[in-house]
Amino acid sequence: MLATVNGVPLHGAGESPDPEALRQRAYSELLRQTAQRSGLLAVGDLPALDGVLSEAASQAIEKLLARELQLPQADDAACQRFYEAHAARYQLGERTLASHILFAVTPGVDVDALRRRAEGLLVSLRCGSSEDFARAAAEQSNCPSGAEGGALGWLGREDCAPEFAAALFAQDEANAHVGVLPRLISTRFGFHIVRVDERQPGVQQPFEAVRGAIAQTLAQQAYVTALRQYLNLLAGAAKIEGLALEGADSPLLQ
Repeated sequence: MLATVNGVPLHGAGESPDPEALRQRAYSELLRQTAQRSGLLAVGDLPALDGVLSEAASQAIEKLLARELQLPQADDAACQRFYEAHAARYQLGERTLASHILFAVTPGVDVDALRRRAEGLLVSLRCGSSEDFARAAAEQSNCPSGAEGGALGWLGREDCAPEFAAALFAQDEANAHVGVLPRLISTRFGFHIVRVDERQPGVQQPFEAVRGAIAQTLAQQAYVTALRQYLNLLAGAAKIEGLALEGADSPLLQ
């Protein structure tokens, strides 16, 4: 079935883009059409079936979002609250001695089946020994570290992919402990079962030293939230066929 936004096709006939890629094309087309209706983009700008926006459309969308997204400024109180809630994030020198088993997501793989397989092994390893973990890594991990029982050695945040570091160094009840983490870590590479053998705490940076970084983090979070709400608002007012997008008929939250 051909996917369209207000009658504009998002792909060629007979093509079946990846669902996530198709959603991204739909949101881009919603913004492109809105920029045209707002007078920021010439009516003659034409959509592309490959989802690639023209340079003029990209610039018009930037102007549109700058005008429409009302972003709150993070004050010192908000930054202080974030700092206190995420203090471990602002430690220098924190290290973790860890091992992992990687279930790699490769082209054509059944991701749901792969996740179920990883979760099944995770359950059994949580009650097992370090020897059980090393043996499973050697037999099932798609990482070369499997030959070493999955050993990754001592890791700092800077040594890991961001999504891996965010979970490995999280300080909530689920992750801030020694042993096999109770949940899979999902990264761009696949699903990881992780075992932590030792943690070394870092040195806490003072609030004044990281206030600027925290403000940037809060600003980015506010932007993502506002953009999601705005896109949902546009989707709720559009005629969309061939795919499902979140929609909202309520005003954008300020």
